[in-house]
Formats: sequence, C-alpha cells, structure tokens
Amino acid sequence: MADYQAPLRDIRFVLNEVFDATALWSSLPRLAEHVDPETADAILEEAGKITSGVLAPLNREGDEQSCRWNDGEVTTPEGFKEAYQTMVEGGWNGLGGNPDFGGMGMPKTLVAQFEEMLQASNMAFGLAPMLTAGACLALDAHGSEALKEKYLPNMYSGVWSGSMDLTEPHAGTDLGIIRTRAEPVEDDAFLITGTKIFITWGEHDMAENIIHLVLAKLPDAPKGPKGISLFLVPKFMVNDDGSLGERNQFSCGSIEKKMGIKGSSTCVMNFDGARGWLVGEPNKGLAAMFTMMNYERLGVGIQGIGAAEASLQSAREYALDRIQSRAPTGAQQKDKAADPIIVHPDVRRMLLTMKSYVEGGRAFSTYVAQWLDIAKYADDTGRREHAEGMVALLTPVAKAFLTDRGLDACVIGQQVFGGHGFIREWGQEQLVRDVRITQIYEGTNGIQALDLMGRKVVGSQGRLYELFAEDVAAFIESQTDNAALHPYLEPLAAALERLSDVTEHVISQSADNPNAIGAASVDYLDLFGLTALGYMWARIVSAAAPKAEGDNTGFYTGKLKTARFYFDRLLPRTVSLAEGIRSGSDAMMALTAEEF
Repeated sequence: MADYQAPLRDIRFVLNEVFDATALWSSLPRLAEHVDPETADAILEEAGKITSGVLAPLNREGDEQSCRWNDGEVTTPEGFKEAYQTMVEGGWNGLGGNPDFGGMGMPKTLVAQFEEMLQASNMAFGLAPMLTAGACLALDAHGSEALKEKYLPNMYSGVWSGSMDLTEPHAGTDLGIIRTRAEPVEDDAFLITGTKIFITWGEHDMAENIIHLVLAKLPDAPKGPKGISLFLVPKFMVNDDGSLGERNQFSCGSIEKKMGIKGSSTCVMNFDGARGWLVGEPNKGLAAMFTMMNYERLGVGIQGIGAAEASLQSAREYALDRIQSRAPTGAQQKDKAADPIIVHPDVRRMLLTMKSYVEGGRAFSTYVAQWLDIAKYADDTGRREHAEGMVALLTPVAKAFLTDRGLDACVIGQQVFGGHGFIREWGQEQLVRDVRITQIYEGTNGIQALDLMGRKVVGSQGRLYELFAEDVAAFIESQTDNAALHPYLEPLAAALERLSDVTEHVISQSADNPNAIGAASVDYLDLFGLTALGYMWARIVSAAAPKAEGDNTGFYTGKLKTARFYFDRLLPRTVSLAEGIRSGSDAMMALTAEEF
C-alpha cells in the first residue's frame, strides 16, 4: 500500500491555473482582506505535511482499533488525541471560520483543497473537524450574538468540537416526524428530551467540550418540517467566565459497529432534559440546518474524491511494480520474468478511469466552491443571486456524483491489485468500506437525485438549469478559436444539448405523470455529472495545452491525454443515460408489489 502523499502539484494546478483563484479572491473585497497567494500557498504546503505526515499513518490503525465505548464514554484509537491537538495548535479547525470570532476567514475554494487532503489521509478522523465546521457555520449564520461570542471562539480553535444531531430511529430523510422535544424553562433555556442516532463524533475524548446542534420540536410546533427548531446543547455547561461547569443531562448510549470509518464514533445520543438554547427562530430549524448543508454536502463529495485519490496512488504504484505476463506488443522488460502490469490495456483502462474521475472531480468541487465564495462574499446583488442559484443546482450533483464515482474508483483500485486488493494489509479494502458511507449520509444519493430533478430543475421550470447551461455554452463560444480544444468542443456541446433535451422532456412529462421525476432522477444526475466533468476536462485542457510543449515532466501532457480518454471512453455514457431517461416510468412502475 502506497503511503498517501498530498497531491499538491495537482491541487495548485486546479486552484491557480484552471480557476485563477487569486483573480476570484481579489474580485471579492470582503474576502481579499483575509487571503493572498502567499498565504494560500503556505496553507497548502502545511496542509500537505500534516495530512501526509500525521494523519495518514494513523488511518489503518484507527480502522483496526476502532473507537471503544464504555459506560457512556468513548475512547478514540491510539494517536487520535495527539493528532487532534496538532490540528488545534495549527488552527486548522477554524480555517474557514468567521474572523470576528477567531476564525481565519479563508475562502471555500482554498478550504476545499485542505478538506480533500484531510479526507484522503484519514476519513474517520477527518469527520471530526468537518462536523465542527458545519456546526460553526450554522451557529454563525443563525445564532444570537451572545451564543456566538460564548461558543464560536473555542469551536474555531478546536478546544471544543461540534456535532450535528438530526436523525432519529424512526426518522431519517423525513425529519418532519422527529419526536425529540424542547420544553421552555427560565433564562431563555429549553429542556431537550429524545434520542438521536447516527451522530458522528457525538462523544469522544479528543476535545474538552462537545457542542451539539440538535433538531427538536417545541410544544406548540406545527406538524411536519415547518415545526422543527434548532438548539445548541453543550456536553458541559459553560459558565459566564467561559469555564466549564457541570455535565449536561445527556449521554452516549452506545456506538455503532460499522462497515467502515471505524476510527470515528457513530453514536446513539440520549437527551434526558438536557439544557439547550434556541439557534435562530422558533420552527425555523431546517432553514438553519440548510445553511450549512451546501457546504457539508460538497464536503461529502470531496470525501469521495479524497478516497479515490488515495486508491489511485496505491493502484498506480502497484501497477508500476507488479510484474505479470508480457505486453501484447512484446516484452518490455526483457531482463525480468514478466512486464509490469501497467503495460496491459485493461489495467490502463482502470487507472485512466480513476484518474479521469479524481482529477475531473477535483476541478468540479473547486468549481462549486467558487460559486459558494461568490454567494457568500459578493457585494453585487445580481452576482450573488446568480451564484446562489448555481450553488443550489450543483450541490446535489457534487454530493452524489462525486461519491458514486468515488466508490467506483476505489473498487477499480482494488481490482488493479487482484487478489491482494481483497487482503487487509494492502489498504484498498478499507478504502472501499470507508467511502461507501459517503453515498448514504448527508442525504442519500437517491435523495440528492430527487432534489436535483424535482426541486431544482422541475421546481424552477428549468431556470436554475439554464444558469449552468449558459456557463458551459459561453465557455464553448469563447474557445472556438482555440485549436487545442477543437477535439473537445463538439462532443461537449453534444453532451450539453443531450442534457438540455432530457431536461425539457422530464419537465414536460412531470406535468401529467407524478412518477416522471423519480423515474428519471438518478440517471439524470449521472448524465448531469458526466457532462459537468466534460466541461471541467475542457477547462483543464485550456489551461494545460499552452504549457504542454516542452513539458519534460509529463504533467501537462498527461492532462491532455487523460482528457482524450475521458472524452473517448466516459463521456459517451451520456448517450445511454439519455435514452433511459426518455423511456419514461412505465417499465419501472409496471410490476405489482407481489411481482417483486
């Protein structure tokens, strides 16, 4: 198993050459005051060191040992507490946080690169700062000044961690039927009672305090999702001077035994009249939660990329070293008993598929992060609203498509190893197990597809889709005189037209057929994702082609050749997806329940 190495050259290429992040940041004055190219580069360099040197070596041991539960307390795997303190000392927990409360205020386009390295090196550990960042985002956007001043500085520093408590045993996707209750008492506090499950890092021994953001219902709350409120519930009460007081009235009842991410604790949390404070307005809890969902769902998509990158690194090293059989064209290494397996076309197909998804996915996640930065920091109302529309449209694609392809890539990486990929010591089987959860949590990928097709596309009557289509079309128009892009513009335009046609088709069908959206949704999201990655690869070619001539390292020429593979072998899958979508829902809905 190759030791994970942060792909800083590729990350810098995407950030600086494909997307020109410096120009973006300088166009957003409220962001420009916090970041410059030198600061960004130093952050990337240090991120590479801590993820490759501190977190990656703990990944396998964390999986082997797992978290351990005893009488409500959770003990983390060896080395996790020390690694967490290293994160605290470096200020990594507050990288994207509000500077008014101790955060560093870095843009999402930069934070996303750190998140990829973090998740690729050790996904189980990486969930802890990820959940804290999400909790901070919701608190910063919706909490009172008093709550923010009291909690955010220690959460940004990492001295305290955060957790998000949504799911209940009977309520996952349908949060409107949660049973957790909040009873008002004195001092603007509430007593929270109920049980939450699947709470990532809900209990652990790495931080002094854990701040839970809990969804619950007030006594007079309306039924359904419009009756949900959000509450801040600390593990230890916080005194007025900032010191920790008595333990709050809730506990970890158990932790789950899981398929993957075993180094993280997935907790059952029992709230027994715990004191909490309202975050935002009563009965507006889902709105508060969705403030952070765009960031968290992109973060989960980035987990898919990170796992795929780790798998690719190992598969590539193995393919260069493992010798089996001779190349179809004859012996390549005549002094050895066989050639390295990278000479075989099918191994190259596997590695190139992985490489296409990883590098195209990295570009796509940065593309989405760019729109998040504009939506958050733009002063111009029109520009900000345009970005908000793009974020709404692209977020389910980023979450679902990148995690689906992340699992695909990890399974392919395992396949490159053959029988050794099935053996624990090589690490590939852990990546397959770990990345599997990314398709499930933060909204299953089927739900993401329904959100894209139903709410974002049909719900806006195609208005949000047109924002993306216009962006791709504008790029194609701007590159018509670019000779390097001639092989790519026509197939990209054809894929976009295919996507636009089925968009109109489903919008039309949904008016009379209630099953049309659900029947089309998953294939539509895949079609959208493949087209979006085609757009990303065209942008990569645009950045790489001028530097490819005389490239002695193979970096830029490798980009051009991988783009050719993507357009020849992967983008054509949009054709069959479009045909499946056009077939409608009849075949899908024809069987009776008994016939299954």
